[in-house]
Amino acid sequence: MKIGMIGLGKMGGNMRQRLARAGHEVVGFDLDESLRDVGSLPELVEALDAPRIVWVMVPHGEPTRRTVEELGELLEEGDLVIEGGNSKFTEDAELDAILSAKGIGYLDCGVSGGIWGLENGYGLMCGGRAEHVEMAMPIFDALRPEGPREEGFVHAGDVGAGHYAKMVHNGIEYGLMHAYAEGYELLAAKDIVKDVQGCFQAWSRGTVVRSWLLDLAVKALDETPGLEGISEYTTDSGEGRWTLEEGIEMAVPMPVLAAALFARFASRQENSPAMQMVAALRGQFGGHAVKMLEDELGEGQVEVHHAAEPKQDDAGEARVGAEGEGSGGSADDAGPSSGSGSTGGGSGPTSGSGDTDR
Repeated sequence: MKIGMIGLGKMGGNMRQRLARAGHEVVGFDLDESLRDVGSLPELVEALDAPRIVWVMVPHGEPTRRTVEELGELLEEGDLVIEGGNSKFTEDAELDAILSAKGIGYLDCGVSGGIWGLENGYGLMCGGRAEHVEMAMPIFDALRPEGPREEGFVHAGDVGAGHYAKMVHNGIEYGLMHAYAEGYELLAAKDIVKDVQGCFQAWSRGTVVRSWLLDLAVKALDETPGLEGISEYTTDSGEGRWTLEEGIEMAVPMPVLAAALFARFASRQENSPAMQMVAALRGQFGGHAVKMLEDELGEGQVEVHHAAEPKQDDAGEARVGAEGEGSGGSADDAGPSSGSGSTGGGSGPTSGSGDTDR
């Protein structure tokens, strides 16, 4: 089968290779001239045989919409477009409407597998009409992992259902990743535990927490012992947010995902305005200076465990109280912040800014 592929980045490029290995002919287009087979979308459509199938793998939002709109002008009745990127499920109905008015089919397909999909296959979650799914099944069978179809592919439902399933998949992924991350930190914090990576590796077979994510955690610790030098700054693709929004809309409690997503936001804050307010309130009602915090710790409690780096001031020194070494003080000494003094805008990224689409 011959198929057009628009977007030949990490995912699209590997998918093209896997399809080619299965004997399919892929005509690819990308803005990067070194990657593409044709120089324009009209050339791509012209190179395909009717009924044509075109797979779109470009950034979600406006780039995807522009691409689908252009394809709507180039393709013919009976052709099919598969949106395999990370569009929000609500956008799929709009894209389907653009194409269906011209007799062109539309499928949304959530794709999971990352950079490992080329060798292992991709988990595919498809939404759309049954006749269009059947038309594209040879493509899906080539991309999914070997073995029973139902263990790597699902026709999840109507248009939008594929991206909805992928959204929920990514929400679950957030929670799983954070559970492993919290377990790692607790192991690293305990002085009697001498081989944290070994603990993770010992869980990789025969335990209820074994998973591919756990295998990847072991691999990460092997490549970067102690995760030395890795920044805590963690982005989010947007799908975790959409999943939580849906939980609110559908009145489905999702405390695990919420905690994992908010932890990512916190990872981007050098200084937390919320905790500045907590420190200021402690000073107001109780006369507590931030540097007196260790006075309230119970016997044997630690403020920052030895495996974590305490927050630092502008001079690179550990902030007062960060390791329980502050001295006493009066209410007059209580500053408005939890560490730096001024409550004015600090430098660096916040929980609400930055590109979430990377």
